[in-house]
Amino acid sequence: MSNIVTGIGEVLWDVLPEGKKLGGAPANFAYHVSQFGFESRIVSAIGPDMLGEELLSGLGDKGLDCMIETVPYPTGTVQVELDGNGIPCYDIRQDVAWDNIPFTPGLEALAKTTGAVCFGSLAQRSPVSRDTINRFIDAMPEGSLRIFDINLRQNFYTKDIVCNSMRKCNILKINDEELETVSVMLGLPDGPQQSRAKALLSMFGLKALILTCGATGSHVFTSEETSYIATPQVEVADTVGAGDSFTAAFVSGLLKGLDIRQAHRLAVETSAFVCTQEGAMPELPASLTDSVKVV
Repeated sequence: MSNIVTGIGEVLWDVLPEGKKLGGAPANFAYHVSQFGFESRIVSAIGPDMLGEELLSGLGDKGLDCMIETVPYPTGTVQVELDGNGIPCYDIRQDVAWDNIPFTPGLEALAKTTGAVCFGSLAQRSPVSRDTINRFIDAMPEGSLRIFDINLRQNFYTKDIVCNSMRKCNILKINDEELETVSVMLGLPDGPQQSRAKALLSMFGLKALILTCGATGSHVFTSEETSYIATPQVEVADTVGAGDSFTAAFVSGLLKGLDIRQAHRLAVETSAFVCTQEGAMPELPASLTDSVKVV
């Protein structure tokens, strides 16, 4: 299985109170995967503008390999406001470059050598990028990891998009609020969150389902086992990108051969550290990355 790990979807500038920072879940994911020693790729699109040039330069400064096309739309931006607990609220600009990611022969070739991909619902709000993401997943090798980090934002999702993505993936990551939305969407019976998570696991034939519950804790469910780990108590700078770092650490752990509980522990510790830093892409300490470093 190839060690190439790809994040596909939105790349953008998070415009925070202290200034703009590189962002977008796929970019955050790919950056953190690379810190664990894997060869990562970011697939997206930018506009023919200064923001796009700065974004490519910034990703290059972080040593990231990209397959980012330039298309005739503005580079994406998101206005991020933080509440008193550092929890972000997003105002996401529409009809931007990452809504129009083209499927190219080069992208198809990358898909055929990708061992794991992470994708979400946000970049599927437009038909062009939705088609590209689906074609990429369909071109991946049998046995590859396909992680759907559902990442529901504003009204940029539909039942069809969510259900199709859950059929395409073999690992689903969802938070407690998103689970409530999806439960209503699919008409799941009332009951404990764990029961509904297990229902989704079975319904879509998933290898694993990750359920994060903010400051409380997180669960990982498989058909054979359940792992629960309480969220560490840390001094939070902001939570931007923490979920993406969780996903990246969990996937890196699995690809390196950790068991579910070990990969879960690594994910929890990584996201807790990211919460103590400003922005989505802080450098991780060696105490985390060396545990699964690819030689």
